[in-house]
Amino acid sequence: MPQSRKSALPVWTNWSGSVFANAERMLAPTGEDQLARAIAGADKVRVAGAGHSFMPLCATSGLLLSLDDMLGDLTVSDDRSRATAPAGWSLKKLTAALWEEGLSLANQGDVNPQSLAGSTATGTHGTGRTLGSLSTLVRGVRLILADGSTIVASAAENPDLFEAQRLSLGLFGVAVEIDFDVVPAFHLEERIEKRRFDEVAESFDDLAARHRHVEFWLFPHADSVILKTLDPVEPCAPPRQRTDVSEKGFRRMCEIGAALPMLVPYLQRSAMKAPMRGRRKGPAHMIFPSDRTLRFEEMEYELPEANGIAALRQLVGWIRRQRLPVTFPFEYRTVARDDIWMSPMNAGPCASISMHQYAKMPWAAMFAEGERMLRGHGGRPHWAKRHTLTRDDVDSLYPMAERFRAVRRRYDPGGKFLNPHLEALFA
Repeated sequence: MPQSRKSALPVWTNWSGSVFANAERMLAPTGEDQLARAIAGADKVRVAGAGHSFMPLCATSGLLLSLDDMLGDLTVSDDRSRATAPAGWSLKKLTAALWEEGLSLANQGDVNPQSLAGSTATGTHGTGRTLGSLSTLVRGVRLILADGSTIVASAAENPDLFEAQRLSLGLFGVAVEIDFDVVPAFHLEERIEKRRFDEVAESFDDLAARHRHVEFWLFPHADSVILKTLDPVEPCAPPRQRTDVSEKGFRRMCEIGAALPMLVPYLQRSAMKAPMRGRRKGPAHMIFPSDRTLRFEEMEYELPEANGIAALRQLVGWIRRQRLPVTFPFEYRTVARDDIWMSPMNAGPCASISMHQYAKMPWAAMFAEGERMLRGHGGRPHWAKRHTLTRDDVDSLYPMAERFRAVRRRYDPGGKFLNPHLEALFA
């Protein structure tokens, strides 16, 4: 376990290496009794998950839990429309187990190490105009509360807690088991091609209507995009490739950009002159995710879908005028509307714009200006990605925020599951 230079306390870091937690104690329990005793005996508690959050959601000076070693099995409902799984399972483990049962998640994002609990607690999503976030799949949660007791939250049992827990940020207790919707197993074909940005922007409504999933990546200093579509196909063998686009050349470009930032515009334009076409097909749970090994920081905003392309054009125009060394491409997706209290998608169907920067390069000032522009287009941030929301911002953006806080106070009156970041927003 790594040690801090300034403290004898163990140090936890997130995936990108930018978020740290000096926890008094780290624990990976194997059973619920052990977990419940640990929660009841701690002053402060957070759960680490896979560390794919770029905000300090997991940071704590108290007990930091990992649910990776918790025992449990997947169970499937009699009508095969729902499944129940340990909350700490990774999406990779979960979707492989579902596949063995002839089942799939209706949608996934493009990486799968996140835990089931972490991805649903933060509103993690994939792409698809008619498809919501993973939080929309949840039908029930079994939680261990601050006093070590267990409670079930569903539409029928403790419905207020259930509504808040659907996107909870880990504020009500530690989820140990989650019941969620599933669909019959399906296969996907992925197609990758290079297209002019103006062409894709003009035809995006049609693309989103014709394909089950469509997204694109746009390097801000280039005029072409990498367009990706996913559509159902007949059953077929697993894919030979585990990723949509090779990172080899991109890694080299990032390293050069970190050393010589003024070359970033040239490097991006040169890279996008190369031919680009790819195709994979196979089981859905193998096609949705791709290997992502380059470390980065990320900010993501969900905007009214009608404002998405205009917001992206504004961001790109600003970066080009300033010749800013933004090494990573923007990612543009769509997400369906939902009815979850604290979901960024509850105001209507959304365009999702992700802004990334290579982890070895400065990002904070650029993200701050980009965030200002995205807020100006009606955007609300992904809770696990970089943002600077204040309590007043939360209240103005989320009409149910105070009701969410009231549920938190009822089930965690001592604030055991708060940390400084979350206390500022939800105490």
